[in-house]
Amino acid sequence: MNFDHFDFLAPFYDRVIPFSCLEKMLALLALPAPVTLLDAGGGTGRVAKALQPHLASVVVADLSAGMLAQARQKGLAAASAVTELLPFPAESFERVLMVDALHHVFNQSQTVRELYRVLKPGGRLVIEEPDLRVFAVKLIALAEKVALMRSHFLSPPQIAALFPADARLQLEAADGNAWLIVEKPEEK
Repeated sequence: MNFDHFDFLAPFYDRVIPFSCLEKMLALLALPAPVTLLDAGGGTGRVAKALQPHLASVVVADLSAGMLAQARQKGLAAASAVTELLPFPAESFERVLMVDALHHVFNQSQTVRELYRVLKPGGRLVIEEPDLRVFAVKLIALAEKVALMRSHFLSPPQIAALFPADARLQLEAADGNAWLIVEKPEEK
């Protein structure tokens, strides 16, 4: 993927695409107490910053240097990383989040494996993506291709199919967005 798009957008990304769904995200994450959270593909940290008061700690991982610079300016811990090879040990985070980013990664199945790998048993992963089953989202997908962003959108069932059989999955959809909530079973 050409990350020049994101480096260019970084300085004004938060103003153009503000995060306004804090209550929804808190409900989806089901935070039992302050936990550690990885915001994978978290860009400028706009979502991580909103969630930060509810967390013990948060790390934003992204490949775009421009986006990560914005996250660091917000006082967030930031890691330069591709989501297909996260620089964290297995079972590092109680919560993992990926908002509007899965369609931008090179290898979606490897990204899902990595997100699940760094999730602690009993933890929860939330992936928010535009719902490709909605016509307007299909137009967005086409526009991103025309803009040479190399995006590859998957439908929610296609995303769900990338997870291992032991994962407990729940799907919610509304207003052109889909949320896949994934729980990793406790170890036996």
